[in-house]
Amino acid sequence: MPNIRPISDLRNNANEISDFCRRERQPVFITKNGVGDMVVMSIEEYERQQALLELFGKLAEAEGEIANGAAGEDFFAVAKQLRAKVHGKI
Repeated sequence: MPNIRPISDLRNNANEISDFCRRERQPVFITKNGVGDMVVMSIEEYERQQALLELFGKLAEAEGEIANGAAGEDFFAVAKQLRAKVHGKI
């Protein structure tokens, strides 16, 4: 269930809202005059969401390339090459 608070709570209870965001890993929706105005979330959650958006963008780009006829690479061959670089020759 979303945590919705008036903007006055942001001013009067900022530390409580910050603790909630970090502890629960959930955003707090702030209203102004009874209407949604902004969202407050922990920096960790924000960075996680930004990383997911970047990943989804790259996946969509790759799917578009494949749909347009681009040849993909074999996952197991790529994984083996990566392991060799990280752990030495297998």
